[in-house]
Amino acid sequence: MLDAILRKVGLRFSLNDPRWGRNSQGDQNQNQQQGGKKPEDGPPDLDELWRDFNQRLNRLFGGKGGGGGDSGGPGGSGYRPDMRGAGIGAAVLGVIVLFLWLVSGFFIVQEGQTGVVMTFGRYSHTTPAGFNWRWPYPIQQHEIVNVSQVRTVEVGYRGSVKNKQTHESLMLTEDENIIDIQFAVQYKLKSASDWVFSNREPEQTVKQIAETAIREIVGKVKMDFVLYEGREKVALDVNQLMQQIADRYRIGVQITNVTMQGVQPPEQVQAAFDDAVKAGQDRERQKNEGQAYANDVIPRARGAASRLMQESEAYRARVIATAEGDASRFKQVLAEYQKAPAVTRERMYLETMQQIFSNTTKVMMESRSGNNLIYLPLDKLIAQTAGETKPAAPAAATAAPEIPTVEIQRQRDPRGNDSRSARDRETR
Repeated sequence: MLDAILRKVGLRFSLNDPRWGRNSQGDQNQNQQQGGKKPEDGPPDLDELWRDFNQRLNRLFGGKGGGGGDSGGPGGSGYRPDMRGAGIGAAVLGVIVLFLWLVSGFFIVQEGQTGVVMTFGRYSHTTPAGFNWRWPYPIQQHEIVNVSQVRTVEVGYRGSVKNKQTHESLMLTEDENIIDIQFAVQYKLKSASDWVFSNREPEQTVKQIAETAIREIVGKVKMDFVLYEGREKVALDVNQLMQQIADRYRIGVQITNVTMQGVQPPEQVQAAFDDAVKAGQDRERQKNEGQAYANDVIPRARGAASRLMQESEAYRARVIATAEGDASRFKQVLAEYQKAPAVTRERMYLETMQQIFSNTTKVMMESRSGNNLIYLPLDKLIAQTAGETKPAAPAAATAAPEIPTVEIQRQRDPRGNDSRSARDRETR
């Protein structure tokens, strides 16, 4: 810095300067008077340097230059430095140094970062992004903290899941089984001052908080829950617990995500665990098959039972209705029979014979002349009539074949004259 100031005021010294290390002209004359010997080269004269410096400063600021070798009193050369010019030079030098010292207090904070200002090593305040100023060193210092960066802590592995750290990943579950867990924690800073001043090693603190939280959560659940259906639940619980511990420690972090990278049993028991898992899967498969068979058989059995119950109910209703109908019809017939017994008996007889003849195709009857029975082939007559009427269907005027009629002689009913006379009339 002093060299720059000297260059500015034009004061330069060089070993190649012919006056470097030599006295004034009066000194040269004195040397010549003493012996005529030339002065030898030696170290520079401090008085000469100071006088030359003052002369240059006086010329620069408009002052009068000091006397040279002849400017002294009548007795020879004398050194009388100009203190006024020296004070002005020192003041200028001090102003320049003060300006440079104050300028060194300016600093720039990028977007997404925060400046933490310390006064004599103690926290003072934080600065936002942009151009900021603080008192220069050693009064104040600052530290730039990136609060927008997403930081990551790996627990149980380094870089890759294959690069395991068993002293971090092995932990005990509630059912006293050892499980190997690798997970990563992502977090951001929410307080730069707490991150810088509250803890000596904040990143290591976050890692220890993650280990503590995962061991506490896994120690409260069973191994199967962590391996299969409970991974997301465990990660969420670890996130919440880590945030609670971090807030209690005041390290100024916000836990954003906890990701399970690998959850498995230890390598030493991996084969036995695979066999146990396979057996469990076979058990679940057989249970599912049995449940599927039950779901197929039970509904069908229930449907068949319901159908039988409905059929029995229908049969019961039909029998009851038929019995009630028969009873009602019998009551009606009884009322009519009481009014006209003969006519009612004859009507009942005819209805019965009509019902019998409608269900049979052959009729055997006794002739009136003797005991020979006459065979009446009703089935053949019906078939013959049907065969003749089919081709002759368009001719409507074709006469139907004559069916021989047989007079039926009934035995006399000994139940009374009225009925006998009524039957005789009906026969005629």
